[in-house]
Amino acid sequence: MEATVGADADAEAGAGADTAAAAAVGAEATAGDVARARKDFARLLGDFRRTAVLVPFDEHDSLWTADFGGVRWICAFSDEASLADFARARGEAGRVWPYRTVLGARLLDVMVPMLPGPAGVALDAGADGGGTLFPPVAGIVPDAVAVDLGGSR
Repeated sequence: MEATVGADADAEAGAGADTAAAAAVGAEATAGDVARARKDFARLLGDFRRTAVLVPFDEHDSLWTADFGGVRWICAFSDEASLADFARARGEAGRVWPYRTVLGARLLDVMVPMLPGPAGVALDAGADGGGTLFPPVAGIVPDAVAVDLGGSR
């Protein structure tokens, strides 16, 4: 599979990353904290876009997704150990988990727009650290499928 990798991660981070970064540092953050969090998130997003991740398939041979908070999340894993942890947490470690390796950019740019309604990617769901969410906001997913949070750019 070929993936279309978008522009520079800093350019893609945009307003959606601002929202994610601000949420990451909390309401009482200083401007420096927000700027640092924004830069860290942009780096994380860029790394994710360039990285091949494992995407398991469900019993219907579809991408494994979970609905939460009105968003459909594509579940992706950084490695087989993370996928195995997820399977154990679900009590399904004994079954075979077919998966495909997909670039993060392809998930965000191609697969997310194919899903009905708002969709994003949950990386390493169920991990001890809580995993990472790439929500359906501008700067993370294509603008045509981004959710408008009513904020300013």
